[in-house]
Amino acid sequence: MSAVIHLQALGLTEYEARAYTALLALGRAVPARVARQASIPRPKIYETLERLEGRGLAAKVGQNPLEYAPLSAREYLSRSRRSFDDRLAALDRDLSRLAPDPAPEAVYHLNGEAAIRSLAEDMVLNARRCVYLAGEQTLAERLERLTPRGVELMRADLGDLPPIAAPGQRAFLLARDTEAALIGHFIPEGESGEAHGVHTHNPVIVHLIKGYVKLAAQKKG
Repeated sequence: MSAVIHLQALGLTEYEARAYTALLALGRAVPARVARQASIPRPKIYETLERLEGRGLAAKVGQNPLEYAPLSAREYLSRSRRSFDDRLAALDRDLSRLAPDPAPEAVYHLNGEAAIRSLAEDMVLNARRCVYLAGEQTLAERLERLTPRGVELMRADLGDLPPIAAPGQRAFLLARDTEAALIGHFIPEGESGEAHGVHTHNPVIVHLIKGYVKLAAQKKG
């Protein structure tokens, strides 16, 4: 069950995750019934339910017989989200002490299709004002779907412009806000070589890519 896997990723043990999802399905139940529903050994169910109670995910609702009921999953998710955000903020502070932000003129090389796609997705998800993208159709379509609501999106095809990739390779351009840019070259399936690209925060390159995408959109129009 996917919910069990996700709950484990948030810190629950497998038995805790299975017991909690069983309680959500049952509403309220005696421990023996929870054990059957969750496929947990009877000797383990009492300590598992007590741990859920300690986590604020379950509560005793009767003593004779002893029954448990699930507490709000929404409240637990809200607590987990706050905790995760706090950890991210602490990590950001610690990492900032270890190393300064990259220099705007720095250019970072990307090797492999997975690295290019992963960085492109992160860039788009972090967009606040605008996203400009062109080329590599499957990636562009995915990024278009990921673009946050309210962010200006301009997408174009590079077919009518001078090529910016080696013959046979598929070019991809992405600019986010005025802050970051990515240029990728994808290798057709079955061809030798590895996809590669560059990533930069150089404002001049960001501006150039936005202008190239605008020109491509105008040519198509």
